[in-house]
Amino acid sequence: MYTHDNLSISVQVVSGKRPGPVMFVCAAIHGDEINGVEIIRRLLKDPQLKRLKGTLIAIPIVNVYGFINHTRYLPDGRDLNRSFPGSTRGSLTGRIAHTFMREIVAHCTYGIDLHTGARHRSNFPQIRANLEDEATLAMTEAFGAPLAIDAKIRDGSLRGAAGDIGVPVLLYESCEALRFDEIYIRAGVKGVLNVMRHLGMLRKSRAKVKKPLISRNTFWLRAPESGILRVLVPLGAEVQEGQTIGIIADPLGTSEVDVVAEAPGIVIGRTNLPLVYEGDALFHIASVDRRRKWEVEAFHEDHLPGEEDHDPEDMSSAPIAD
Repeated sequence: MYTHDNLSISVQVVSGKRPGPVMFVCAAIHGDEINGVEIIRRLLKDPQLKRLKGTLIAIPIVNVYGFINHTRYLPDGRDLNRSFPGSTRGSLTGRIAHTFMREIVAHCTYGIDLHTGARHRSNFPQIRANLEDEATLAMTEAFGAPLAIDAKIRDGSLRGAAGDIGVPVLLYESCEALRFDEIYIRAGVKGVLNVMRHLGMLRKSRAKVKKPLISRNTFWLRAPESGILRVLVPLGAEVQEGQTIGIIADPLGTSEVDVVAEAPGIVIGRTNLPLVYEGDALFHIASVDRRRKWEVEAFHEDHLPGEEDHDPEDMSSAPIAD
């Protein structure tokens, strides 16, 4: 750094006694997206890893600089997830990206990248991946997230750079920056373990994993007017074309404008900030196959903590309170 002090990235390597795939799981590529940090902490404590085949490489905080300062970016103002595969002669961000590719990704056969929504934006649990690739689709179906988006590869993303060297990567989105959500954390831990079972890294389970509802198109609803927003639907809600899902009013309430869904779909992201300017992105909606029933309540029930999760002898595993 400026002071000539080093700032290192912590990596935990769990090696199985028998050979198998090498998979990395990383979080906080955007330094303020911390839900995945807790997912990895719980993953590393899971007793099933004692029977691991192959190798698990866990990187809970990739962007240490952003994590310390509660920011998405690195000190040079760049987005790490738009800087891969990086360069040995590039900016600070580019050099970190290059080091991560060389020291981690190049040694792996698979990867899972954990993200959240940005500040004041929450994402419903979802997988974003290249579903045209058979290996990636199989991992996506094994994960067990309620929804999967066939997302285009963005230039400079870890997912894109890893794919270029033959390493399929899933991106798990959930929660909001600088926040924890117990249900979404539990879904993330369970999903990573499910993928490891699918890859033969862990013993298969008899429990059936529900395949995700797949979306190949998403769109944002934007504020038709500046004002104070009242949100009328929760994350994960199924909305219909023409449905009023929010209302924007002036502070006195003398003028009100409806925010209307332009097409049917599932609310996979939304703003949590009631103060909006005209044109601000308010609701992220995924178009889905209408022939399949959307079971959002079942997803929440499946991941609610039960009495068995409260162990007074091991409070480090206690569920996070709302």
